Amino acid sequence: MIESKPAVKKLNLRWLPGVLISAVAIFAVVRFSNIKDVGSAFRSVKVSFLLLLAGLSVLTLVVRGVAWKSILGNKVKFDTAFFGVCEGYLLNNLLPFRAGELARGLFVGRSSGLGTMHVLSTILIERAFDIVFAASIFLLTLPRVLGASWMKPVGFTAFAVVLIGLLVLFLISKNRERVKTWIEARKFRSSFINTRIVPQVNKLLNGLEALVNPAQFFFSIFWIGMTWVLWVLIYYLAVSQVVNTAPLWWGGFIASLLALGVAIPSAPAAVGVYEASIVGAFSILGISSGIALAYGIVLHVAQIITTSIFGLWGLIRDGQNFSEILASIKLKRQAEEINSDQEL
Repeated sequence: MIESKPAVKKLNLRWLPGVLISAVAIFAVVRFSNIKDVGSAFRSVKVSFLLLLAGLSVLTLVVRGVAWKSILGNKVKFDTAFFGVCEGYLLNNLLPFRAGELARGLFVGRSSGLGTMHVLSTILIERAFDIVFAASIFLLTLPRVLGASWMKPVGFTAFAVVLIGLLVLFLISKNRERVKTWIEARKFRSSFINTRIVPQVNKLLNGLEALVNPAQFFFSIFWIGMTWVLWVLIYYLAVSQVVNTAPLWWGGFIASLLALGVAIPSAPAAVGVYEASIVGAFSILGISSGIALAYGIVLHVAQIITTSIFGLWGLIRDGQNFSEILASIKLKRQAEEINSDQEL
């Protein structure tokens, strides 16, 4: 079936902002980085660091699989959750609009019998927890970066607000049906709120079904937190290759700033935006942009290789065909757009 020109044009326009942002990021990091520093930094990267980086990257995927299994209410086996995460990351590296998350929902929703929408809602919860951890670590480390003692109370206050937000999220999970009923009874004047915001809120509430049990809720947060511990360790080890006396909190600052940076729409695999975020974080800490760019590339390539190996393994293991994956994602997105247009 041949797509209509308006549909192709619409798709191209959706691609354009992310591609432009990545292009600007690539231009910026190349323009403001000393190429000689980049070359010398590449040559200084130790094999022992690369091996340790590979091992920690794999361990991060394992812990992430455990975390998502917990968010799913332990209704799937570990290997299903693990390979689902890896397949999602692989497809995020290849496709725009974070289509890997949608693919993950399709794969695991079908294989587990839980349904695509239910699984997608748990991915939304996973992302919400990530935002909580990223924002918390950033708020706690920013006063140290700026060296402003007056900002420390502000950072701790903001962190306390985030913790209160988690408590509110737990209370909502215990009373999600009442909350859904209340939201559905509201008649918002804005069509954007009705068609874009409310459905996402309903997905979030559906995902909370797996977190009604207090132990389940806190175990999910614990394992997501362990993922962040490993990410902080990875970026600490990277920056300590350059600055031997680097404190551990530098790794937290880099990890949190990177997470917030790659949330910006970009080309697949966050090309350019990932490197720009690393360069920005390293530069704020007083490290040469050229050295930062070299380590940013090393870290990004290691991440892509690791997720690609296990993602491909998962696709082969599950008998997934790439063309069928693209067709499924396309149909799912078209269905969402049709529903949205009908609501408008």
